[in-house]
Amino acid sequence: MWVLWPLRHGAGRGWLAGILALGVAGGCLYQLVGDPRAATQPPPASVATLRDGVQALQQALQRDPQRADGWVLLGRSQAELGNPAAAAEAFARAVALAPDEAGVLVEAAQARAQAQADKQFDDTALQWLRHALQVQPDAERASWLLGIALRQRGHNAEAAQVWTDLLPRLEPGAAQALQAQIALAREAGGEPAPATAGDAQPPLLQVRVHLPPGLDAAQWPASTQVFVLARAVGGPPMPVAVRRLPLAGFPGTVALGDGDSPMPTAPLSAHEAVEVIARVSRSGSANRGEGDLQSAPVQVTLPHDGVVELRFP
Repeated sequence: MWVLWPLRHGAGRGWLAGILALGVAGGCLYQLVGDPRAATQPPPASVATLRDGVQALQQALQRDPQRADGWVLLGRSQAELGNPAAAAEAFARAVALAPDEAGVLVEAAQARAQAQADKQFDDTALQWLRHALQVQPDAERASWLLGIALRQRGHNAEAAQVWTDLLPRLEPGAAQALQAQIALAREAGGEPAPATAGDAQPPLLQVRVHLPPGLDAAQWPASTQVFVLARAVGGPPMPVAVRRLPLAGFPGTVALGDGDSPMPTAPLSAHEAVEVIARVSRSGSANRGEGDLQSAPVQVTLPHDGVVELRFP
């Protein structure tokens, strides 16, 4: 959830300036990652604007550091800027202020793992995920991430059980994707993998990416990747399906389906409408950076017939 947590406590005039600062940071975040049309602006200016918003938010939190919602927004913004350590620190402050907010605990655990060189959920992150499920047993994202954390530690049977308990709460597409992960966990734990029935689901979107005329892959770093992604219309900026392909030899046409969803609990098929975007990333990172290119977004409803055409401005 990419909105500020409800303001549960009364705010005096001293927080007014902070609210304005939060608006600046939130507006910048929305422009950069919530509205892909902002990509028509020069990337350096957009990144600089987000950094200015983060600085304003930090100043507001210096004046009133007891706002868990402010620390959550700061953590999300730092993550978008590619500062995982700063994001993890901000989320840790939020957890200290809101220790029983399941959503805060889950985001904090994920940010803490992203800040690790090996992307592992450490003991603290694991504890946060377990507590999130204690206070909100139906927290789907907490169950999904807890299963990942358990798998990282080799606790495959427990991971499979956590995910199996999650299955009844999922849409069919998400459940099918998660069942494949459960089978892998059981197999890793020494249990026989159940036989699968039926063919794989066909892709939900066919996307043709028209790279900018004259773009010479040889002039770009070897690390350059092309991301083709779909985002839920009216939802958070995180993709609901994404493919990452090297610029060299980029095929032009890419298929997106539930198997490309970063989280099986929120597959592509669970959304009625999505915005489809392509990004050429110099660094190869999913976070947008200076010098990257981004196509104009195309909004489509699902299921979609035909090919989605993406072009760069």
